[in-house]
Amino acid sequence: MTNRRDFLRKASLLTVSGMLAGKAGHVTANTLATHHAAASKIIGLQIYSLGSELHENVPAGMKKIKKMGYSTLELAGYNKGKIGKIDMMEFKKMAEDAGLKITSTHVNPPVREYSPKNKGEIMEFWKKAADDHAKIGVTYLIQPGQPATRSTEEVAYVGEIFNEAGKIAKAAGLSFGYHNHDGEFARVKPGGTEAVAGRRGFGKEVKGIEVIYDAMIKSTDPSLVFFELDVYWAVMGQADPVEYMRKYADRIRVLHIKDRAVLGQTGMMNFEMIFKQARAIGIKDYFVELEKYNGGTQFEGVKGCANYLLKAKFVK
Repeated sequence: MTNRRDFLRKASLLTVSGMLAGKAGHVTANTLATHHAAASKIIGLQIYSLGSELHENVPAGMKKIKKMGYSTLELAGYNKGKIGKIDMMEFKKMAEDAGLKITSTHVNPPVREYSPKNKGEIMEFWKKAADDHAKIGVTYLIQPGQPATRSTEEVAYVGEIFNEAGKIAKAAGLSFGYHNHDGEFARVKPGGTEAVAGRRGFGKEVKGIEVIYDAMIKSTDPSLVFFELDVYWAVMGQADPVEYMRKYADRIRVLHIKDRAVLGQTGMMNFEMIFKQARAIGIKDYFVELEKYNGGTQFEGVKGCANYLLKAKFVK
């Protein structure tokens, strides 16, 4: 016969067992929920971040990128139908075989000085680039290199060229965009011979002074040209990326998420506010970019960036 002491001991063991089972189930559920939330994040990578490391073995590199948690790619290294030394269609297949989608690309025309004399050359370049990228199904055709912009007149002419490139991209089913560095937050004046950055000024007597980035937006057609805001380079240009997203909510459609090193490891970037504002204006596409990483391989640095975004609660 079971006495009262045995009964209580067995009841206690059953209770503890049930609590542990419940706790284990709770942990499992939380782990699955966290994994699901991370897996649902669509994080893009600018392949420039990996440099030559990716091209040592592209198929294996693509699998590494996917395993890190990235979903989309932005290309770099385009040259006459190839990415590096690989045919673009073959490059696309390597990405797709790894479960990655190429949605954007960075491409620069062959000249930096824009003039009526070389406008035809520039347009022929964009026709070829647009056709090549349309074949692999990208959405965004983006110029990342700043043309010569030393005066308000030069910026206005650059805007005209961008509009023409936008027409070519649109005809091919693509969207043409421009990516900034820090130089676009310098100022220019009518008839100027150089842009002025930082705290230097032209003097109160000079009229028509404009920030190059603002002037670019003003001189381009919203139906033909969008902007990919590199948040890090905006900060380096002494500009506030959040303020610019508010100011040009209808023009900034894509972001470069970047820090001085691996994301979140410096005190320079307020990524929580950046992502909050991006959601507020409907930005869905962004790409991580990492410059030279001194803490190890570029792949290790890119993985660190992915880990930061996957864990960040403000990244949806």
